[in-house]
Amino acid sequence: MAGHSQFKNIMHRKGRVDAVRSKIFGKLAREITVAAKLGLPDPAMNARLRAAIIAARAENVPKDNIERAIKKAQSADSENYDEIRYEGYGPGGAALIVEAQTDNRNRTASDVRSAFTKSGGSLAETGAVSFMFDHVGVVEFDAGVADADTMLEAAIEAGADDVRSDADGHEVTCAQDAYGEVSKALEARFGEPRRTALVWKAQNTIEVDDETGEKLLRLVEVIEDQDDVQNVFVNFALSEALMEKLAG
Repeated sequence: MAGHSQFKNIMHRKGRVDAVRSKIFGKLAREITVAAKLGLPDPAMNARLRAAIIAARAENVPKDNIERAIKKAQSADSENYDEIRYEGYGPGGAALIVEAQTDNRNRTASDVRSAFTKSGGSLAETGAVSFMFDHVGVVEFDAGVADADTMLEAAIEAGADDVRSDADGHEVTCAQDAYGEVSKALEARFGEPRRTALVWKAQNTIEVDDETGEKLLRLVEVIEDQDDVQNVFVNFALSEALMEKLAG
């Protein structure tokens, strides 16, 4: 999400991630189980499962937990989860897309609506803000795996649409239906990416003042804290001054 890595870094530095590590592990395990159940249990043949495993490794989820989550998908008594998308607005008119996985739609809808309203936001109808986002595949690598020209050339050959390279790394974007092939081709050339996922990428990012930025960050945190919420995507960015303040 726009600003997702920024928010994550802030939470890491403030110790919030450690405080809720079991919840993070649970959400990552659920995504692995869902991905394995919807496709093949082999990550080499299932791009979504591969992405879920990479995300789990990035959060230091133990290998046994990952293998257990995959096996759970093959169990006859494993839970069935519905995947739901919610859309809404936050302070300053910012747009948010929330992805959830649930075995109880009514409970999740109530929890997400409450999270929006208690933090100054409002839940909207499906389609109210998604037109401001593109649903695309993203593959990210550390800067050291290749220079910008090499990554651009490889991305074009793989069928990607765009590449952004800077000191923090490379972000390759591709169409949703090309995601599996692009991620596989790039991984074959550069090794395992640091992140790969299907995301809702804002077409334009809005600027907000610091007071609004703090309110929006709190809204994102409250929504992400819901057990059934997997991802939150937004169309705003925090100012550098606010980033430094929150990280301090």
